Amino acid sequence: MIQTPFGRLGNITKKKSDCSIRASGTDSVLWNVSQIETLLNLPFNDLVYQAQFAHRQHHKANAIQLSTLISVKTGGCSEDCGYCPQAARYHTEIEDQDMLSLDKVVTTAKAAKEKGASRFCMGAAWRGPKQSDIERMTKIISAVKVLGLETCATLGMLKSGQAEQLSQAGLDYYNHNLDTSPEFYNEIITTREYQDRLETLENVRRAGMHVCCGGIVGMGESRNERAGLIAQLANLNPYPESVPINNLVQIEGTPLYGIEAIDPLEFVRTIAAARITMPKSMVRLSAGRSEMSEVVQALCFLAGANSIFYGDKLLTTGNPDVDQDKVLFKKLGLQPL
Repeated sequence: MIQTPFGRLGNITKKKSDCSIRASGTDSVLWNVSQIETLLNLPFNDLVYQAQFAHRQHHKANAIQLSTLISVKTGGCSEDCGYCPQAARYHTEIEDQDMLSLDKVVTTAKAAKEKGASRFCMGAAWRGPKQSDIERMTKIISAVKVLGLETCATLGMLKSGQAEQLSQAGLDYYNHNLDTSPEFYNEIITTREYQDRLETLENVRRAGMHVCCGGIVGMGESRNERAGLIAQLANLNPYPESVPINNLVQIEGTPLYGIEAIDPLEFVRTIAAARITMPKSMVRLSAGRSEMSEVVQALCFLAGANSIFYGDKLLTTGNPDVDQDKVLFKKLGLQPL
């Protein structure tokens, strides 16, 4: 059972319909979909209060971790992820770009550090990297690591030996999102199985790296399916050290363009559920911040988000600029870690 400001949550039972997996981590709790949906159904103030209570037990109340994200190889991906403008099969305004040079990446990393970022994240649009790609990435990772930044990469599916090479090069985190719940997954992606994603995460863990793993909301999923995503994340063994929660950025030319947007308060509820179920994780307010008001962002921080992507661009989509974020941090009294 888990202590909350309202008392203890009841024992968590495992039901086949809940798709539960044994959990590890801080509280050694087994979260099932029904219980997380119960959390999401709480009165908004009660849910956010519980999330803030959990946040203050494990993190500095007003500290925020800053990460900068760069696309080291853009476009031309063979996957069919319905949200992604980098899929070769969709006609978007994203132009294919060969892998950036080591010097270009290092220069960008230096600039990110000077602006206050503590983690530098590198993404490449591959289904999975070739050995030649891994060899180039290990050189880049080692060069960025020398700058004193934490390093993170998202390069697609990894084989066991590839994960070990990245780890040996100094990669601290590997990002590989589950995207959504198992039940909704085939509505979004058909070129990769859910189990493929879990196997990559297992390879990352065996190689000794930290896991960065989250998902995207606002893709037409139900609240129950959002609960299913949080359950999958919280029941990883152990749960991820970093949990990015993305609000779908709709890009013209992708299948999800024009879908009804998620209600902002429902997004805040999702952040709160992630904080309660993964209390020690850094919960990152990720893609979609450009479309959020300062008030919505503030509610997300109140609900337990304590990490953001920092800089005016993510892989291919916009992000609030650094000066805009500094103004918001000052208003809220937030301090970078």
